[in-house]
Amino acid sequence: MRAVCIESFRPAAEVVVSEVATPEPGPGEVRVRIAYAGVNPVDWKICQGAMQAVFPHRFPLTLGWDASGVVDRVGPGVSRLQPGRRVMGYCRQYGTPVERGTYAEYICVPEDLLVPVPDGLSLKAAASLPLPFLTARQALIEAGGLKAGETVAIVGAAGGVGSLAVQIARLQGARVLAYSRPGSEAYLTALGADRVLGNLSLFDADALGGEQPDLIFDCIGGEALSAALERVRSGGRVVTITGEPDVRRADERGVRAERIVAKANRGHLEQLAELCERGQLQLPQIEAMPLEAVAEALGRSQRSAVRGKLVLEVAP
Repeated sequence: MRAVCIESFRPAAEVVVSEVATPEPGPGEVRVRIAYAGVNPVDWKICQGAMQAVFPHRFPLTLGWDASGVVDRVGPGVSRLQPGRRVMGYCRQYGTPVERGTYAEYICVPEDLLVPVPDGLSLKAAASLPLPFLTARQALIEAGGLKAGETVAIVGAAGGVGSLAVQIARLQGARVLAYSRPGSEAYLTALGADRVLGNLSLFDADALGGEQPDLIFDCIGGEALSAALERVRSGGRVVTITGEPDVRRADERGVRAERIVAKANRGHLEQLAELCERGQLQLPQIEAMPLEAVAEALGRSQRSAVRGKLVLEVAP
């Protein structure tokens, strides 16, 4: 089968599609013929070895974490999903080595990592959702404890994770401040943001007229993460997906700061499917690129040159 498989860490610009053996499902596993695979920042970071301290790795390693497709074959003990079923999923088990990825024509994963794609949702759209939704939901609700009536600031709100975080926060009944690059105002307002500000506004104490959010969700890291610790209210919360927060500074301000990594959760993915089926979730802007353009796609992700979500077209 065709797959983006690497034998060692390397720059994202050097990855190519190669031929590897097609996997066979084991007990409790489902084999999915992948239609589309999501492109996420974690992919180029893993490719370059930037996540070695966070996850164990095992070579040869196929890139990609989430995907949509059709069940092709099932292993012994599988009862919920059968061949021919359209599915989407976050195809990585927390705590296991990064090895089998979704930038491939086929993948074998435990049945519980997948949920059916709702009628009316395209496979292209379905591939754009699992990892960003799990990340946004678990950051805001599980780690951030966001409640109705609170104010949350989302930094990097126009990206794949941020676009969904804005909507999840609104569904929670929170007031949403969206920080993003210029040009995203109409997009984020349509998603439900109450105010849209440029990323640089985070460094300006006067930009919000003295308002201090209860929770800041940081999707871009760097200096923005340091600024978040200063702008959140004393006793508030900061959740990031990009780096380790300054624990000393957080303690000084009485702020709870945490870095999270999304974990597979079938119940959360079923909630995602339900929201899509009810029309309660507006899809991010989605752009598809062929699998052979994987180096270009990873490069764009690395440069933050994506609004909404980028997916790779594997076998639609």
